[in-house]
Amino acid sequence: MTRASAELVQDGAKPSLVATGFGFTEGPVWFAEIGSLVFSDIRGNAMHRVGADGQVSEYRAPSNFANGSTRDSLGRLITCEHGTSRVVREESDGSLTVLAAHWRGNALNSPNDVISDSCGAVWFTDPIYGRMKDYGVEREQELSFQGVFRHSPDGSLDLVADDFDQPNGLCLTADEQTLLVSDTRRFHIRRFSVAADGAVSGGEVFAETRGHETGCPDGLKIDSLNRVFSCGPGGIQVFSEAGGFLDTLAFPEEVTNFTWGGPDLRTLFATAQTSIYALRLAHPGRALPTFSAKP
Repeated sequence: MTRASAELVQDGAKPSLVATGFGFTEGPVWFAEIGSLVFSDIRGNAMHRVGADGQVSEYRAPSNFANGSTRDSLGRLITCEHGTSRVVREESDGSLTVLAAHWRGNALNSPNDVISDSCGAVWFTDPIYGRMKDYGVEREQELSFQGVFRHSPDGSLDLVADDFDQPNGLCLTADEQTLLVSDTRRFHIRRFSVAADGAVSGGEVFAETRGHETGCPDGLKIDSLNRVFSCGPGGIQVFSEAGGFLDTLAFPEEVTNFTWGGPDLRTLFATAQTSIYALRLAHPGRALPTFSAKP
């Protein structure tokens, strides 16, 4: 273990296996109020829930090949569906409301990862992966680009950027003035400035992942110390607030996404191909709000 990783993890901790036997795990979301993790199995066309006891139960099946998920300011689960090219919100009665499915009359590619901001806007990436065999429903692309979108509380849908190869993970800084987006095939993370009205500018490269191991930029989040965590070669790569490379947290399988959880938000839950892993960190992540209603 390097000095940098020793400062990232708790007392030499290593990844521990939480659950395994899935097709392709993604989209982890921590429900603090019930101490459970909800995640997707894309190839299994299902979403599951795993509790502190390690017991896995079905959450939603079929899931329309669900990928990334998050929670909005009211605690509702928002999910990207590869198979339908939709972004949906789960209501308190379990029904699904479609937030986005088309752009100017054409179906979206396959919404991939999603976040919600404090104003109630929903941001999501839209690569083509869900139109490929084994990751959704194989079909022709209707849009001429792979982009990033913002769904406003008033229901309008705005195109944030359309010059990505394959946009994937995304996150906002704590002050919500900066948006970071992974571009998987280009092996880098881009940075955009976000104005008070949601307008976006910039788009320069913030950081590049490194290494020759399997893995690429995918899930992306910022911890409580403003360090940027990104999936990448070898596991999860960590960068400083300014974009400088710090270290790689290694995992037994290629990591696709991750989230913070546990009572103190110092457990990093990683979705890694066929399995879910947990790694204790030295500092907490940044939480989604907690709520009293159960999913």
